[in-house]
Amino acid sequence: MVRKTLHDRGCFEEIISRISELSENSQRKWGKMDAAQMLMHCDLILQIALKKIELPRINILLKYIGILTKIEMYAINNGIPQNMPTFKDVIVNFSCNFHESKENLLKTMDEYWKAYEAGHLPSYHVLFGKMTEKDWGFLEYKHLDHHLKQFNV
Repeated sequence: MVRKTLHDRGCFEEIISRISELSENSQRKWGKMDAAQMLMHCDLILQIALKKIELPRINILLKYIGILTKIEMYAINNGIPQNMPTFKDVIVNFSCNFHESKENLLKTMDEYWKAYEAGHLPSYHVLFGKMTEKDWGFLEYKHLDHHLKQFNV
């Protein structure tokens, strides 16, 4: 089973190309965020891997669910469920500038690539537990792909 990863330069460039197809008028298929909010949300998620955002501790039940979700995504290679809840720290429910959000996400993606190449990705995630570089690449690709599909790109 082939798994796309943000650590494959072709997949990385594919995501950048899809981001460039977005406009501030892109319509969502589900959820509450507009395109600018989605871009900022994706930027914040990548900042977790860059250790710029630290998520709050969670209870043991949520941690167990997170680890099972990671295992399921690997085993089935499925997508992220629509309208899945997320941490308050990465919810964007305020007005954003589309062009600024897009530019910031692309800058953070570049930072992410450099951190990956330098071997500086964290070995732990509050929700998913122990993380390898393979885990980060797979899950970050899945997250970006999920939200780009949300906006038909």
